[in-house]
Amino acid sequence: MNERPAGLWPSPEREAAFHAWAQGLRQPAGLAWETLAPASADASFRRYLRVQGEGGSSFIVMDAPPALEDVRPFVHVAGLAQAAGLHVPRVLAADEGQGFLLLDDLGRELYIDALRDPARADALMRDALQALLRWQQGVPASTLPAFDEAVLREELALFPEWCVQREFGITWTARQQQAWQQLCDRLVASALAQPVVAVHRDWMPRNLMACPGRNPGLLDFQDAAAGPLTYDLASLLRDAFLSWDEAQELDWAVRWWQQARGTGLLGEAFEADFGEFWRALEWMGLQRHLRIMGIFCRLKQRDGKPRYTEDLPRFFGYATRVALRYAPLKPLLALLEPMSGQAVGRGFTF
Repeated sequence: MNERPAGLWPSPEREAAFHAWAQGLRQPAGLAWETLAPASADASFRRYLRVQGEGGSSFIVMDAPPALEDVRPFVHVAGLAQAAGLHVPRVLAADEGQGFLLLDDLGRELYIDALRDPARADALMRDALQALLRWQQGVPASTLPAFDEAVLREELALFPEWCVQREFGITWTARQQQAWQQLCDRLVASALAQPVVAVHRDWMPRNLMACPGRNPGLLDFQDAAAGPLTYDLASLLRDAFLSWDEAQELDWAVRWWQQARGTGLLGEAFEADFGEFWRALEWMGLQRHLRIMGIFCRLKQRDGKPRYTEDLPRFFGYATRVALRYAPLKPLLALLEPMSGQAVGRGFTF
């Protein structure tokens, strides 16, 4: 195997471990390891490398240091999703102990890039909605970890620690802390009242691939769990990096809801009332956005990745809009305003 340029691997030990694994692979034949090059990275400690094969084919190597990442959930969920007829990378070779996987390459065009073309956006989103329904119907939630109350509260706790305290240097009073806990209680109760399905947890345009004829390709599903029905739809419609006007969000949400009726997924309350479904989706989205604000600030403050906080204004906008709409969420407005810089007023519609 030819040596790669310096800097491709984080350490000589990691590079040696990879070479020892790669040299033992016999299938697929014709892998040109000298072409190995970075493909992408994410907010975790996983990295992705692309290697060329025979006939113009290419493959992806996942590099997940076992002390920091566990590839076994990825392998498990990939099998479940493939069995459900979803377009996911096949795991062609694996060394779970060392944290190396060889995967199909689903291409180079992310949904988030393709969606910026107005002529393609609606068809792409409809494909994503249909695939989401297939995921929720076909991936058995019983085989996944529980996305339960403890996890929901742990995620919400990221916001006051990393966004409020670390990023903005704000210390809440006892009254503000009480208001926050009451808000968390309401969001958690709403989430736990929903039907339980398989939840991808990051069903968003950065983790979907534009694959003509097989839209979308799914990535980054290793954190899948059994959790609230609306979580993934909220992730898709109110993305961390791409926003739509509310009329468009509602149009796509109604389309998904209409397709889901009669499948047994919705439960009695959501089956009968889109308004109740939409309220639950908005509250679920708020829980998720508060969590992501905490994560983005942690990436900056702890991990030295400041670029993620550039999107904080989008999240303050999402959160303010939802808190303005629902009277039980009113206490959040006063907590957000010192950070968001937005002058918020009264404006409840429910």
